[in-house]
Amino acid sequence: MRVLFLLLCSLLTSSIADHSFAQTADGKSREQAVSPQTLSALAAKADLVAVAQVKDTDYVFTRSFPSEGSAFLQLLITYKKNKPGEEIVEVYEKGLHPHECYFENPTVLEEGRRFLVFFRLDEEDPEIYRGLPEGCALEILVTGDNRYALKFPLKGMDIADELEQLATEYDFRDSYAVFDDDSISPSEREELLDQGLIRPYQGKFKYTHGIDLTTARNLISAEALKSKRNW
Repeated sequence: MRVLFLLLCSLLTSSIADHSFAQTADGKSREQAVSPQTLSALAAKADLVAVAQVKDTDYVFTRSFPSEGSAFLQLLITYKKNKPGEEIVEVYEKGLHPHECYFENPTVLEEGRRFLVFFRLDEEDPEIYRGLPEGCALEILVTGDNRYALKFPLKGMDIADELEQLATEYDFRDSYAVFDDDSISPSEREELLDQGLIRPYQGKFKYTHGIDLTTARNLISAEALKSKRNW
């Protein structure tokens, strides 16, 4: 299931990454152009910006792929609050489209993946969040010295900041830094190997680079992180 999930996300991102789909009032989808955004611009559009960990999902599956439903994430670090006291948030998604906001459900034997998330309030239900048209999450890995770093190369959102210059080599202790041979395409795997961004590891492969989360956070302006709500 995990392999199929990752392959679908990769195919959607690579084949039609220049467009996204938004839901109209009557529930129909409409195509809208999406251009790369800076982290500050994404934060300004969002109602909630945080480091969050996936706890559970409740999705409807179509041909083994999620097509509608909710994910439940625990907020670990909050940079932009929507309302005080939030600990677990619900994020709803529907349909298959570029930059969709689905999350992999952890098994009972593993922790959920961690992400830097950018969520907006659902227009019809203020208790539920949605992803931005540009995407909703950048994966975070835990480094060998127990710090957070964005996994590099970034996936899931097209970022305009020149983050490549900030990528650093790490020996990740995070189990999600290791992946199976068939979880990405052969061409992508060979390209990442050539660039030194992954390496063989115990019969699998392991990511080698990331962007320190504090460094990435410092690219977001204080103005972009001002809450939209007055409590």
